[in-house]
Amino acid sequence: MDGHDAEDPKQSTADMTAFVQNLLQQMQSRFQAMSDSIVTKIDEMGSRIDELERSINDLRSEMGVEGSPSPSAPPKEKEEPKSGTDSTSV
Repeated sequence: MDGHDAEDPKQSTADMTAFVQNLLQQMQSRFQAMSDSIVTKIDEMGSRIDELERSINDLRSEMGVEGSPSPSAPPKEKEEPKSGTDSTSV
């Protein structure tokens, strides 16, 4: 029994070492997969944001070309009385 007991702790230590190494490798693989997934999603979000910016700029340019008289005229009319003296406020 003494010979068997002497090898058992060594085998137990080797088994525990192998188990911990395997566990660490699994954890590293999972973290790497999660990291890759996060980076991919961030890249996709960046692309979507770029598309939104292009769409907004396209809409702005369309509004500037097609609707320049109507959107710009009312603010000018509203701004002029505010900046000058109103005859109704006297």
